[in-house]
Amino acid sequence: MDRALTSKEKAGRKLRKILGWAAPCAGMLAALVTVLLLIKPSVRWDRIKTGTVSEGDIDFSVFASGHIAPGHQETINSPIESRILEVFRKAGDIVEKGDPIVRLDLSEIQTEYLNMEDEARMKELELEKLRITNSNSLDELQMQIDVDRMELEKLAAALENEIYLDSIGAGTPDKVREARLAHTVAGIKLDNNLRKIENEKRLAKADENIKDLDLKIFRKKMEYERKLLEESRILAPWPATVVAVNNEIGARVSQTDMVVTLADLSRFKVEGRIGDRQSDRIGLGMEVAVIAGGDTIGGRVSGLSPVSSEGTIPFTVQLDNERNPALRSGLRCEIYIIYAYEKNVLRLPNGNYYKGPGKYWLFVKEGNVAKRREITLGEANFDYVEVISGIEGGDEVILENTDRYRKLDKIKIKKT
Repeated sequence: MDRALTSKEKAGRKLRKILGWAAPCAGMLAALVTVLLLIKPSVRWDRIKTGTVSEGDIDFSVFASGHIAPGHQETINSPIESRILEVFRKAGDIVEKGDPIVRLDLSEIQTEYLNMEDEARMKELELEKLRITNSNSLDELQMQIDVDRMELEKLAAALENEIYLDSIGAGTPDKVREARLAHTVAGIKLDNNLRKIENEKRLAKADENIKDLDLKIFRKKMEYERKLLEESRILAPWPATVVAVNNEIGARVSQTDMVVTLADLSRFKVEGRIGDRQSDRIGLGMEVAVIAGGDTIGGRVSGLSPVSSEGTIPFTVQLDNERNPALRSGLRCEIYIIYAYEKNVLRLPNGNYYKGPGKYWLFVKEGNVAKRREITLGEANFDYVEVISGIEGGDEVILENTDRYRKLDKIKIKKT
């Protein structure tokens, strides 16, 4: 009769089974480790990107992104609210100075300007009328003053005559007093008219100045309307290429709406942006190397915004060769702003391994192996990186990504 197994016997059987499976697995793992130890990682030196440490001059630069922009660009907006009647040019056309591009409906502003011309003429006539009226009034007062002077002279002579007659007994004191009173009254009348004509002259001058000022203000409004009318004839202000044009005939345009954009595509500049953390490394007049369309073009920083926007600072570059055939409007480009220069320093060719000044682990060739070393790198430009320590002149260094070997101290170099 079968006997039931105890719990101790069951545990023993289970352990024997586990050991039976573990022994072969352990053997296979040991064999795999042995094979891996026998196989050493290696590289073909002629198939990887390497660089040799050299001694020479290096100009330090900071990278910025940007794009090629026309040397000059202008957007012409509608100076009035109107509608488009006719379009003479399309995008891509070349225009000369004075060429018509778009014709707007100017009937309303032309009528308004003609009305203003009539109103200006009326104001001129009103001013002229005022001057004539004032002149007549002053002439009448002057005539009265002349009469008063003659009357005063006459009364003065009469007074002298009465005084003489009284002195010889042929006259009387009463007649002398009457003659003196008449002379005094005539003098007061003359003085009053003299003050009156001076006041009238000042009033007349003030009235004329007011009218004249009103006419000048109105003429300024007319000049503004005339310029507005002139600007409403959308003509090319200078030789250019039409970049964009509103060609919807019959469409209404509000004041300041874009009608046409012109650009000088015979010469170019660069518009770039640099991180505000690097703003201390850029200044007006600094040398710049621009890589665009496969060409490297020199230039200088010609404009720098004092305001940071979204963490970047806009700037412009004036190119040494602004007519380079490789330049195209809107083309993306790389900008290297040169902020320092050093002579006779150790340097490595630049590459995607470089992320800024600091310590790096790079593989350096020593015989038939490449050993991992800690290297300190400094500033850089587009071509070279400054070497501070860790390698010497003539050393050959792997410059491509070696992350897959980051846990290794050395790599075997295969022969070609």
